[in-house]
Amino acid sequence: MYDLISVGDATIDTFIKIHDAHVRCSVNKESCELCVNYADKIAVDSIAHLVAGNAANNAVGSARLGMNVAIYVNVGDDDAGEKIKSAIEKEGVDSQYIVVNKEMESNYSAVLNFEGERTIFVYHQPWKYRLPKLEPAKWVYLTSMSESFTSSTLMEDLAAYLKESGAKFSYNPGTYQMKAGVKNYPELLKLTEYLFVNVEEAKRILEIPEEQHVDIKELLKKSITDLNIKNAVITDGREGSYAYDQKDFYRIAEFPGDRVEATGAGDAYATACEAALFYGHPLSEGMAWGAINAAYKVKKVGPQAGLLRKPEMEKILADNPSFKAERF
Repeated sequence: MYDLISVGDATIDTFIKIHDAHVRCSVNKESCELCVNYADKIAVDSIAHLVAGNAANNAVGSARLGMNVAIYVNVGDDDAGEKIKSAIEKEGVDSQYIVVNKEMESNYSAVLNFEGERTIFVYHQPWKYRLPKLEPAKWVYLTSMSESFTSSTLMEDLAAYLKESGAKFSYNPGTYQMKAGVKNYPELLKLTEYLFVNVEEAKRILEIPEEQHVDIKELLKKSITDLNIKNAVITDGREGSYAYDQKDFYRIAEFPGDRVEATGAGDAYATACEAALFYGHPLSEGMAWGAINAAYKVKKVGPQAGLLRKPEMEKILADNPSFKAERF
């Protein structure tokens, strides 16, 4: 039996660090734009090509935290696909559910890194999703996929697997899942133990205008009542994160440290929080695991380089006993 199966997509990300840009925000700072000179040549400080993708980030991060992990992703029949598969296997993740698609290229993304924050240009291949016959697992983590998932029965098949296997389910919806409407898959939501999103994503899912300010408690409560899920966890960048378990509200600050590049910080948070829950810790402690993992991820370029291993996580927690989530 697996401890976790990650379901979603994997990519090759090209990380481009720039300095010749500026940020323009709305008056209430609910939305911001990255601005560069149009039709100009923009100087690049550094560039790197790394394995990424939400499901790959979750699988690798979970394996480093000591879990027995498998992953279901699609890759192309190309060098990038080989690179993705090889990198995942080197981390100890079981690759038996990786599907190699003949005569197709793998997913690619371009990540602009400016002052520690990232803007991502995402391209997903139109994979023909078909959930493999999965072995039993204690947890399943579902995240970003191509828009073509709407032409498949993957969501329904996953719900059937969860009911049959009794696996706990955590959900971190991606761009196209939100575009298709997270609410349009009520059976899957009913099985969702933990929803992991950021503030902007929560608003998008709940159809709240981006510019509208919403109290975080109301956003957490609405996430649970409108979506019929069990627990909601909402991250808010450098403001920290919040959670609601239908009884108590929790919040925790950002764990301090240098910030080099933020891609995958949300994945790092959700992965470590989920691992803590797997090991029997309460949600409040899982938030500390998540915040610490995210803080160490952003110290390095790419979504996986800074992800912690279990002994490292335990040492950091022991060295910082006051870093805890609090009720509010």
